[in-house]
Amino acid sequence: MRAARLIKMVLLLQSRPAMTAAELARELEVSERTVTRDAQALSEAGVPVYADRGRAGGYRLVGGYRTRLTGLARNEAEALFLSGLPSALREMGLEDAASAARLKVSAALLPSLRDASDTAAQRFHLDAPGWYQEPVTPELLPAVAEAVWDDRMVKARYRRGGPGSEVERELAPYGLVLKAGVWYVCARAGTDFRVYRIDRFAAVAVTDERFVRDEDFDLPAFWDERAAQFARSILRTEVTVRVSEAGVGRLPHVVDRSAALDALDAAGPPDVDGWRTVVLPVESLDVAYSQLLALGPELEVLEPADLRTRFGTAAERLSDLYR
Repeated sequence: MRAARLIKMVLLLQSRPAMTAAELARELEVSERTVTRDAQALSEAGVPVYADRGRAGGYRLVGGYRTRLTGLARNEAEALFLSGLPSALREMGLEDAASAARLKVSAALLPSLRDASDTAAQRFHLDAPGWYQEPVTPELLPAVAEAVWDDRMVKARYRRGGPGSEVERELAPYGLVLKAGVWYVCARAGTDFRVYRIDRFAAVAVTDERFVRDEDFDLPAFWDERAAQFARSILRTEVTVRVSEAGVGRLPHVVDRSAALDALDAAGPPDVDGWRTVVLPVESLDVAYSQLLALGPELEVLEPADLRTRFGTAAERLSDLYR
């Protein structure tokens, strides 16, 4: 334990011009007295640790000393590729590995490159969950992530829908996807590849059996294809609307973007008033009602008749409110 701490202390001092005893104690999770003893032990072992006395003092390495102890462990290297996703690392249980990897890379960089790395870190941050969404960490995510990293089979119970709908599956988990704050695993079940929401797993047991990956499997391409299929599958009905010029620009922002753009491309030219008639695929009439109301007077529903009636009723009620 102490040897690992001493190595980390050297790497910390190598990555920065100087550090106070309080800063080192916080990073190493020890007392300042322990930091003092460790610095003395390093000095006695030939590592040129110099202690600056006084209120602004601290510890630094003398003469540009550099250690070669910068090799990454496997889990640290894997975590490094996700270092821009701190919430994802934390949820998968890789936060400590990522921290160690960043420290080793920082220690290995020349000072000028280290400054560039720090500059980038302070100018770019990726926040995966959508607005107005509380991030939910599935309890079984670390177990699934472990199986993904190690190419190990899992035995799982999965909830497909309502009560009593649990099914047992033996899966080869190929990859994880974080979409709008929701975690999914892309896995092979038998000969088919499928997508499972991790928060719907009732139980996951990681086995000792390893699976051989299909070399042709491409996680981003697979996910894009399945996401597009899902988006198309839920658009089960159509509505016909007239949309003003202003409404045309806003339509892709209130309904499915791809569906709106395709519908606008297929629509005819504007009429004499500058409005366009668009046949729009939607998930349901209820969903269309709540979404299309956002366009207010920039949209008129033509068909179906019952949806047009609902919009007319809403318009009358709004008119009564503002008289």
